[in-house]
Amino acid sequence: MITLIQAAILGFLQGITELFPISSLGHSVILPTLFGWNIDQSSPAFLGLLVATHLATAIVLFLFFIKDWIRVFRGFGRSIRDRKIGPDDIYAKLAWLLVAATIPAGIVGLLLEKPLRSLFASPLIAAAFLVFNGLILLTAERLRRHPNRAQTGRVSVDAVASGRPIPAGSANTQMSETERSDTTIAKLTWKQAFGIGVAQTAALLPGISRSGSTMVGGLLSGLNHETAARFSFLLATPIIGAAAALKLPGLFSPQMADQSGAFLVGALCSAVAAWLATKFLLRFFETRTLTPFAIYCIVAGTVFFVVLLAFP
Repeated sequence: MITLIQAAILGFLQGITELFPISSLGHSVILPTLFGWNIDQSSPAFLGLLVATHLATAIVLFLFFIKDWIRVFRGFGRSIRDRKIGPDDIYAKLAWLLVAATIPAGIVGLLLEKPLRSLFASPLIAAAFLVFNGLILLTAERLRRHPNRAQTGRVSVDAVASGRPIPAGSANTQMSETERSDTTIAKLTWKQAFGIGVAQTAALLPGISRSGSTMVGGLLSGLNHETAARFSFLLATPIIGAAAALKLPGLFSPQMADQSGAFLVGALCSAVAAWLATKFLLRFFETRTLTPFAIYCIVAGTVFFVVLLAFP
């Protein structure tokens, strides 16, 4: 049985660490052991709580970027109707970039999620991978390409809101930050988007961050930190949502009836934390880098590893 306090802590933890590039799965594996909680992490109750918190995070991300998703859906519809992506239709391009980046994680997740998690889901291994996650973030900061410049043009806010294609134009463009970010992301090639999706599959290992790996892929593809984070959050919505939805029926099984309160508390705490984390990180990455999170992962992972080794 998972108590309401434990559910609240784990929910808040998941909402923060899913979006911060510090691995939600790694922390979910490590911290209950450090806290001395008598929780079987392979039990239906614990897995059900993870499903509830992840679903809450996906819903929050969708609502946070609802304007973007409306434009993306309209762009996707235009591309299907016209059987092509217009040269200036950034939201049709963005829709298919998200599809391309989702494919690798979707395939690998369906085929290898259970074997990988059963093989590596120990607190000690998760702590080691957390250190490795920090090293990946540091390496990406050293290797990242110069960020692309947002394309400029005569774009009206009304045109973007209506979902119409955005034409290229002169340098005297009045564009919102959201429009500039989406225009920059739409410059990614199909190969780059697929590569970001491949990078995302590393998050199947506990201790490797999904948001961190996708941001690394974005930075190495020429995005800046803010646009890499934005693409990572957009990409997280279908991945996290689909993974949680596949396991959603288990939450309503008769065996889980006694844990429904814990699932609800965990989901609500995760939702609040995810909303605050998304808002904070988008502002943070306007001027900051992944380095603070890399240092945290290396230090925390090392401390966790030593403690777990000394007190098994």
